[in-house]
Amino acid sequence: MELLVNNAKTYCYTGGKPWDAAKPTVVFIHGVLNDHSVWILQSRYLAHHGWNVLAVDLPGHCRSAGEAPATVDAAADFIAALLDAVGVDRAALVGHSWGSLIALEAAARLKQRVSHLVLVGTAYPMKVSQVLLDASVADPLKALTLVNVFSRSTLAAPPSALGPGTWVYGASFALGRRVLASNPDVNVFYRGFAACNSYANGEVAMAGITCPVLFVLGSQDQMTQEKAAKPLIDAARKHGKTTEVVSLPVGHHQMTETPEETLFAIRDFLKPQ
Repeated sequence: MELLVNNAKTYCYTGGKPWDAAKPTVVFIHGVLNDHSVWILQSRYLAHHGWNVLAVDLPGHCRSAGEAPATVDAAADFIAALLDAVGVDRAALVGHSWGSLIALEAAARLKQRVSHLVLVGTAYPMKVSQVLLDASVADPLKALTLVNVFSRSTLAAPPSALGPGTWVYGASFALGRRVLASNPDVNVFYRGFAACNSYANGEVAMAGITCPVLFVLGSQDQMTQEKAAKPLIDAARKHGKTTEVVSLPVGHHQMTETPEETLFAIRDFLKPQ
């Protein structure tokens, strides 16, 4: 599905189902050097079980044009513009890593327009090591290798991830290379990392949301360690948000290392409010 958002072509994967204004909507937001495809199992399932799905390529990434967001705030504004472009009054937001910060900030801004908030592999603050920041500029492929190693608890994810015989580590590396190459004008690797590193509004944003929130974390996550989500979890509970926490025995890519468990956690949380 192609939309015009902020005067730029924007691609959203709909899970193989046509748009139906009568159905509820869920928006999937990817992380750094990813695109809509990281949500393939979760988005297809929900699309075939009663939801409109918008698994977006962020601006300047792969099939979407426009300026790649340099901050979480800019990306959150894009999500609001995306909902306006498709004519959606209310939607659930699901974000992974950088996408989780974008979803959080967007939910705080959109208030009642967000029905559910799902933060996968999140942390706050989401600091990125200077080594990775520097490597993302000086030697992006080396940095991509480091990120892929740090992101995974196994190099042999279950067959349900993308199908029997799929090498998830290799597929993730290939995706990162493709996303990086998709924008010759901007280093989206560094820009995404820098946006994560500089975001400083997490606890304030959590206080401002008006919907339930689900945290899906990895107990073996080396990129956003499980304990690093505690400030957001504490903020959600402090301000009386309906809060659920699911811990999975995997690394940073819950969607492919435990695809079914991640799906079921999201599915069971997305109930009518």
